[in-house]
Amino acid sequence: MILSQAFLADLELLNLFTLDSEQSGLKIHHDADPARIEAARRLFDKELITQQDGGYLTPLGMQTAEHAQILIQVLQPNS
Repeated sequence: MILSQAFLADLELLNLFTLDSEQSGLKIHHDADPARIEAARRLFDKELITQQDGGYLTPLGMQTAEHAQILIQVLQPNS
């Protein structure tokens, strides 16, 4: 299975969310990297975030982001 650039952009965006608080969101500005703008739209369409331009994680988004961040931590090379 090859991971697409879109999938990786979605994963990267999920990794930017702070999981310590449900009141911590993100705002993706209109002049942001187009790949990040599209990632936000895809996550919104999957009901993982509350707004097309970021917003807050939904309950499903919180679970997904938690799993994504754990995966990234486990697979991250030791520095």
